[in-house]
Amino acid sequence: MIQFTKEQIEQLDKYYYPPRNLVDLFEESVVKWGDRPAIGQKDPATGEYVWTTYRELARRIDNLRGALHALGLKKGETVGVILSNSVEWFVIENATHGLGGRFIPMYEKELEKKWHYMIKESEVKFLFVRDAAILKKITPLTGDCDDLNDTFVVYGEGEKSLSSLEKSGAARTIPSYKPHWSEVAVIIYTSGTTGDPKGVVLNHGNLTHCSQSGYRIYPELNETCIALSILPWAHSYAISAELHNFLQFGGSIGIMGSLETLTTDFLAVRPTHLMSVPRVFNKIYNGIQMMMAEEGGVKKKLFDAACAEAARCRDGKKTLKLKILDRLVFSKIRARLGGRLKGSLTASAVMNLDIALFFKDVGIDIYDCYGLSETSPAITMNSPMYGNKIGSVGKPVMDMHVKIDKSRTGADSPDGEILVYGAHVMMGYLKKPEQTAAIMLSDTWNGFPGIRTGDLGRFDEEGNLYVTGRFKDEYKLSNGKYVHPESLEIDMKLVPHVANAFVYGDGKEYNVGIIIPDFETIKKDSRTAKWADRPAAEIIRDEEFRDFLTREVNDHLRKSFAGYEIPKKYIITDQDFTLENGMLTQTLKVVRGEVVKKYAEMLNKLYG
Repeated sequence: MIQFTKEQIEQLDKYYYPPRNLVDLFEESVVKWGDRPAIGQKDPATGEYVWTTYRELARRIDNLRGALHALGLKKGETVGVILSNSVEWFVIENATHGLGGRFIPMYEKELEKKWHYMIKESEVKFLFVRDAAILKKITPLTGDCDDLNDTFVVYGEGEKSLSSLEKSGAARTIPSYKPHWSEVAVIIYTSGTTGDPKGVVLNHGNLTHCSQSGYRIYPELNETCIALSILPWAHSYAISAELHNFLQFGGSIGIMGSLETLTTDFLAVRPTHLMSVPRVFNKIYNGIQMMMAEEGGVKKKLFDAACAEAARCRDGKKTLKLKILDRLVFSKIRARLGGRLKGSLTASAVMNLDIALFFKDVGIDIYDCYGLSETSPAITMNSPMYGNKIGSVGKPVMDMHVKIDKSRTGADSPDGEILVYGAHVMMGYLKKPEQTAAIMLSDTWNGFPGIRTGDLGRFDEEGNLYVTGRFKDEYKLSNGKYVHPESLEIDMKLVPHVANAFVYGDGKEYNVGIIIPDFETIKKDSRTAKWADRPAAEIIRDEEFRDFLTREVNDHLRKSFAGYEIPKKYIITDQDFTLENGMLTQTLKVVRGEVVKKYAEMLNKLYG
């Protein structure tokens, strides 16, 4: 892990702009926007949103900081949470930082062995868990966690509860400590698509600079803006782009109740912005397309006319015809999303070009961005200030430098490995010197460290970056041709009838795959209505259905992929990849090793 020398700190000081730590970032906002709503979450009893102001958040943070100090939390020690996005999540985080502590966020939906691994490795001193149910699971696991002093329940009563701590701390508040930018703030554990999770060590400068660099290129962001929180703050994308970003300029964040309530949450929060992943918009797009197909008649004709006219006007001014069709058609789509949504940042994968253009036509700009947990995460972004080059992931943000290394692909290759240097690059992996050394670069840029991303990419003539594949997932067929399975899987999931997908073929003659059908879509589509009332296990055994689904997927893939890339045979199963069975990461990426482990025999049988 990087330990900055005095000389390095002096060299880099000029790049970290006030506020240089997450404590100042929030406290300065309290002074400016104390009475504005900061975070809204649903009341469990009523289902209505209740908003907490900046000043109310600050009071709760002061109280908890006083309690943690009384318990003996010292600078450099660790506080962990097993908790979803909430007012309490942020209160615990900021109270920890105000004592110079390190904060370790963990997901509520996680394998128990991973909780144990993270608590033990990061030396958690005080642990906060959501409720008694998680406490019951975690207690037997922590007997060998020697650094753990105590565990508290967030939503519960009694001496070992968050509310009790806040009450006791109200009488013993102390001023907050203001960490230096080089001090450790948060350890974000990667989801771990292979092996044990790795703790990405991020300092206060990494996180404040990352939020500032995004804010500066979105000039419309101000204290009137509202985000709908969908992604977990335990991931670097949501903690930087949403939580710390919106709280630095007085914005408000409404927390989604659940994926099942997302439609009504849009209407209740009425967001202006969204931090999301492409899959959310893919689902919305597929839903709109299917609804229009089912409606038919005049509505379908108007929808098609609006889409065609919008496409025709992309390079020019809006025609009167488009303005009328926008009012008749697109305004209703915007209304379903709350009526105020101006734009969304997406990351994790590149948006499908047609879907991105569709939402732009509707009046909602989707800005593709690129980053890693190891870079806090922002590396490149599309934005109003940089321009929105659909299909690319934009240009490097402030004080970040990207270059393409062709040493593995060949000098004549159009792309190479993406190397990144700059203010957001992590300090290293916690207690993993060999893995840290494998990713960190030996040279620097303007004094900043750099890393190998393991991703393939190229720049266009305007300086926009395109991510074209991943070295870590790439494999070679027996005919010598390379395959990037994730690209295929992303495209397969654009088929409305597909919930999840997996492609396999390393060293084989051809690719095969796994398809998990989207049974909700099957119920709504007139073409699949004859299967809708059957149990899922029966549907997937129906030969006609299997032929239909295979044909839908392969017809779609032929639009973008070469014949050798398209799987020739499939396993079709009703057992989805989930967090619970360890086959999905928290950002919904497939854990390849776990899928192969479960399906290896069945996959190999497809080769006869």
